[in-house]
Amino acid sequence: MTPPIVLRRLESLEELKAVQRLERTVWGMDPIPLHQTLTAVKNGGLLLGGFHNDRLVGFCYAFPGFDGKRTYLCSHMMGVEPAYRGIGLGKRMKWDQRKWALSMGYSLITWTFDPLESINASLNLNALRAICDTYIENCYGEMDDELNRGLPTDRFQVEWWIDSPHVTTPAPPTAAVGPDRRVCGWFVNPNGLPQLEEEVEPTPARTEGPLLVPIPAGFQHIKARDSALARDWRLKTRMIFQTLFAEGYVATGTLREPGKPVHYYVLQKKEQLCLGLPSKTEKGDEV
Repeated sequence: MTPPIVLRRLESLEELKAVQRLERTVWGMDPIPLHQTLTAVKNGGLLLGGFHNDRLVGFCYAFPGFDGKRTYLCSHMMGVEPAYRGIGLGKRMKWDQRKWALSMGYSLITWTFDPLESINASLNLNALRAICDTYIENCYGEMDDELNRGLPTDRFQVEWWIDSPHVTTPAPPTAAVGPDRRVCGWFVNPNGLPQLEEEVEPTPARTEGPLLVPIPAGFQHIKARDSALARDWRLKTRMIFQTLFAEGYVATGTLREPGKPVHYYVLQKKEQLCLGLPSKTEKGDEV
């Protein structure tokens, strides 16, 4: 049975201290200083918490951004206590974030995530209907927390246009996208881990329709078993995404094949989508 989780905005010092405790649990690193989070929530930022029996078990932290053209909300961190993962709390907090952001006058929320983390990809693109055509190499430099240690911190920077038709209209089915749309092949190596082909050339035929880019279903498992293979996934997919984004493609969703060790990003030409969104030059920047 899913435990009853109550969501609310966090503003008091005691609540922000509880966020720090949860940060240490989730990432195993020093938390954001209280003076920074307190200043942010008093000046256009937004910090939401999920409580079970008055104990903080999840949080979502965002601060205001401005790129010289527009203001937006930078969603910097979302963390959930391990025992409360897999029950949809992250999704609930993001939709609550959208509700509060709209009431505060925001139309765009941006954040970053590791493109090789399939669970985060599905949440961000499938459940929330964010999109991505921005790839940042080694976004945060070297990080020594448990999730990021040992690899370049490459990130997708997503755009969540929270009042757009793309977000408010149910997503069209993508299950019909066939394997012929894959931009590269993969195989299971002798250690039982998925691996990309040696030569990867993301040069698909310029035809109508979406493209598929594979990523591991369990990237952290690969990191724990074979660090060289994890780096191979990072560098090859980096090149694929950068190439396709430069050609006008945008990541709009993910697909999974039951029983397979990979998932697929679905990429479409941005010009072919009915997004009703501003151009790429008019945008802003979760670990």
